[in-house]
Amino acid sequence: MASSGLQLLGFFLALVGLGATVTATVMVEWKKQYQGKTYRVYEGLWMTCSGNERTTCEFHQYLLKLPTEVQATRAVMLLSIFISTVAVLVSTFGMKCTNFLDGRRKSKSTTAVVGGIMFIVAGLLIVIITSWYVRMIIQTVNQSHHLQSFEFGKAVFVSWVGGLLSMAGGGLLSCRTCWRTGPSESLSANHLFTTSNQMSNYV
Repeated sequence: MASSGLQLLGFFLALVGLGATVTATVMVEWKKQYQGKTYRVYEGLWMTCSGNERTTCEFHQYLLKLPTEVQATRAVMLLSIFISTVAVLVSTFGMKCTNFLDGRRKSKSTTAVVGGIMFIVAGLLIVIITSWYVRMIIQTVNQSHHLQSFEFGKAVFVSWVGGLLSMAGGGLLSCRTCWRTGPSESLSANHLFTTSNQMSNYV
C-alpha cells in the first residue's frame, strides 16, 4: 500500500507540474514593462499585451523577428510538454494501481521507471530554459541601464514551479528502492510459516 501511495503521489506531482508548464506556456506575463504610472506592456511567448486598465493583445506575427530567447523558450517548452504527455501514458502502464502488465512484474516496474525518467528530463528542460530566459532579461536590463527595459513576470515563477514539480514526481516514480516490495521479507515470512507448520506436525 505504501509503495502504491508513493507512486500515486509522484504521478500527481508530475501531473500538477505538467499543468503548471502548460499554464506558463500560454501566459502573457513572461516580460513586463511599466511606462509611466498606469501604462503597462506584457510580452509572452505567443502574444504581446499593452494598455492601461484594459489591455489589448496581439499575437506575434513573424517568428523569425522574435528575440532569440523567446524562440528558444517556446520550442523547449513545447518539447517538454510533449515529453511529459508521453510520460503520463508510459507511467500509467507501469503504476501498481493499474491493471496493465500485471503478468509481467519486472516489465511493469521498468515501465514506471522510464516514465519517471521522462518526467525528470522534461522538468529539467523547463528549469534550464526558464533560468536562461531570466538571465537574458537581466543582461538586457544591465545593458540598458534600467531605462525602459523589461522585467521578468509571473509566468517565469509558474514555469519554475512546474519544472520542479515534474522532477519531484518523476523522482518518486523512477525510484525503485522507494516503492519496491522487498522479496527478502516475503521469503522470510514464507520460511517462518513453513517452519512453524513443520514444528506443529512433530508435536
